[in-house]
Amino acid sequence: MQLASLPNLLTLSRILVIPVVIGSFYVSGDYARWFACALFSAAAVTDWLDGHMARRWQQQSEIGRFLDPIADKLLVAATLFMLTTFGRLSAHAVLPALVILCREILVSGLREYLAGLRVGMPVSRLAKWK
Repeated sequence: MQLASLPNLLTLSRILVIPVVIGSFYVSGDYARWFACALFSAAAVTDWLDGHMARRWQQQSEIGRFLDPIADKLLVAATLFMLTTFGRLSAHAVLPALVILCREILVSGLREYLAGLRVGMPVSRLAKWK
């Protein structure tokens, strides 16, 4: 089963950690903030790791190609929303954050549209470092 591969399980773990990151904003104290930061950082590492493992172990799958960008966008959007809601993001940082998020959503939508037309749009190495 494609979903049970380790790269796909890492992708799913990023989705499953989102409610925990959100919940940490409702807990008072610095430990909760550091915990959320650690979870977000671990999720960022798994974002790189799942793709690396899938390519190296030849476990790339359609479900992985579909879920990976969704997991990324959900985690980033939820975190940006919580940081903004709780006043942890300055007003000057909100606009660039929204621009980045909108760009991500538009690129994902374009990829899905082109996939429907059977036109490939591979991700470049440079794009992975954004």
